Amino acid sequence: MLTMPRLGSIFILGSALLVQLAGCQQCVSADTLAPPEVCQYNGTLYAACKMRPSTSLPDGLPKVYGEVLLKQDYPQGKLNVLLWFNGFPTEGDPEPRAVHIHQYGDLSHGCDSTGGHYNPNGVSHPNHPGDFGNFEPEEGKIHTMIESEATMFNELSVIGRAVVVHEKMDDLGRGGDDGSLLHGNAGRRLGCCIIGISPPKSWNLRYKLYTRRLRRN
Repeated sequence: MLTMPRLGSIFILGSALLVQLAGCQQCVSADTLAPPEVCQYNGTLYAACKMRPSTSLPDGLPKVYGEVLLKQDYPQGKLNVLLWFNGFPTEGDPEPRAVHIHQYGDLSHGCDSTGGHYNPNGVSHPNHPGDFGNFEPEEGKIHTMIESEATMFNELSVIGRAVVVHEKMDDLGRGGDDGSLLHGNAGRRLGCCIIGISPPKSWNLRYKLYTRRLRRN
């Protein structure tokens, strides 16, 4: 026989479960289903991409390590991207480096097997949703945050695709040749990684460091 305190505990647990389920129902859109992690993290999806150097780099090119961290509120929030790279030259004039999302999360042949730019709409560069642009290293590092036109939701999600750091500056489609309209003539692929859903811990840590650095500057 259940006692009154035990019945009260069951009622509280049941109510909490109903609240949780109701919250998850809010993650469902008429067009698409959100990943379950959206409910788990209060309507926000996080992802991470662990950057490693290309396995086919010739001598003399920098070996880039770091993280790409992504955060987006469901269903129509802007995609925020933290770039946290190390390994660029610390001497001489810093050369801006291009960063793009590429089509395939396939590292079977290193960065060369990630395909071309992720281009779901079949448009010319630099109008692909993952054309992040150019970033100038400071003291061998790129630590910055941007907003992107890419998304982690619906059929255009970039989850499972790759991020690539390039050898050169992106000419932003102004180079006057076919390569410019495909990839911005950004040169070799220095490093790459695959985007995967993650808990918010890494984002929260890097974002705190990023904002602290902004305050110092």
